[in-house]
Amino acid sequence: MRAVTRNERSAFTLLEIMVALALFALVAAAIYSTWFAVMRGSQVGLASAAKMQRSRVAMQTIEEALTSARSFDADNQYYTFIGENGGEATLSFVSRLSDSFPRSGKFGDFNVRRVTFALEAGPDNGKQLVLRQNPILMDLDQDERAHPVVIARDVKSFEMEFWDGKAEDWLDEWTQTNRLPLMVKVVLQFKGDDIGQTPREHMKVVALPSRAVPTIWQRPGGGLPGGPPGAPALPPPGQTGQ
Repeated sequence: MRAVTRNERSAFTLLEIMVALALFALVAAAIYSTWFAVMRGSQVGLASAAKMQRSRVAMQTIEEALTSARSFDADNQYYTFIGENGGEATLSFVSRLSDSFPRSGKFGDFNVRRVTFALEAGPDNGKQLVLRQNPILMDLDQDERAHPVVIARDVKSFEMEFWDGKAEDWLDEWTQTNRLPLMVKVVLQFKGDDIGQTPREHMKVVALPSRAVPTIWQRPGGGLPGGPPGAPALPPPGQTGQ
């Protein structure tokens, strides 16, 4: 009978090697699955945070423009306020904009500009909210027409309501284009990331300057201390002066 050597006793069998390889593959697969889940969760979280930030920036841009809206009775044909809801919702008005407002560097000292927020079709068959600007008394240039500032993507709806001080009610459309509403309620709704996800919605109520500048105030001394006799006094707060 042949004696079993020490080396023969310590060797692994083919079955043992195959079991070891199978266990190693299971452990590697588990590690990879965990790593992939962590990376995917991180990417989803970063994408969601970026979308929320863009949503806030969009609302802040609209709010900044509305709080600086301007209107003058003597030249109200240049200061019309347009608000239309629907699939191609539009909000357009004249505002005195700060140097930090998007694309202000392009317009130099022309800080009184007409701003137009419009809901348009995006490149991915979705909707996007865009911003166009032009200095008052000037038309939109070709660059603004073709390449507006995209302030929000994946927009499901852009809706507005306008507070009428005379009617004391919210209106779905602003037809009195020669005066400013007292407040504007803006609702931006974004598509969900997944089919079953609830759409994200952002709502903001913005108070505008309460009145247009009357014609008499645009004349030298009109409506000011020391002005001509019969110049009107300031109306009570909250009235539009129309």
